[in-house]
Amino acid sequence: MERPYIICHMVASIDGRVTGDFLSHRKCERATEIYYDINRSTKSNGFICGRITMETSFTNGWYPILDAFEDTACRSDFVPSDLSGFYAVAFDTNGRLGWQDSVIHDWDEGYDKAQIIEVLSESVDGRYLSYLKSKGIGYIFAGTEKIDVRTALCKLKSLFGAEILLLEGGSVINGAFQNADLIDELSLVTAPLTASADGKPLFWNGSIADFDLISIESNDGTSVVRYKRKSI
Repeated sequence: MERPYIICHMVASIDGRVTGDFLSHRKCERATEIYYDINRSTKSNGFICGRITMETSFTNGWYPILDAFEDTACRSDFVPSDLSGFYAVAFDTNGRLGWQDSVIHDWDEGYDKAQIIEVLSESVDGRYLSYLKSKGIGYIFAGTEKIDVRTALCKLKSLFGAEILLLEGGSVINGAFQNADLIDELSLVTAPLTASADGKPLFWNGSIADFDLISIESNDGTSVVRYKRKSI
């Protein structure tokens, strides 16, 4: 396979939402624990998230002052020399994430020390590229104005050696992968709750796709269901 094997791993409500107040409900606590247990035990080269999820979970809205950095016109991929083989891959089209180091710190063991990779479009500010390089943060380009998911995945394998990656949201990036037929497996941890109307679905603007059921388990009212893409 010319790209990494992609497992979409998410906590969901009974009605298929992946964001909303249900995530902070006490009856979702067990689902969250199981989700992290699976993340730790799955042998992968890291995880993929969209900009909003990365900002909410890791960068907390911080962004560097770019005035001191060179505005480079170069749009070449940057691969650090000290690759770890375990990555936090951010799909960040216009370069809006403020990373303060090249790895994730002080997080759950399934995420801690993950080496950051930015997936960008060529519309990114050249000063942001200089900033990333100053921090030793790797980045790749996968489109002129929008990110082409397949191109990004092929580069993640060829340049970083990624064989298996967990796709962990949110809704928009999940939908982009699903529409491109690039989700090989689904790992859904479903809490015994419905979500409020403002919760987002598992796949934003998704399309029909055919999956086979691999397994289903129940744990304290939480279901853990795995599916594999039919063509795999």
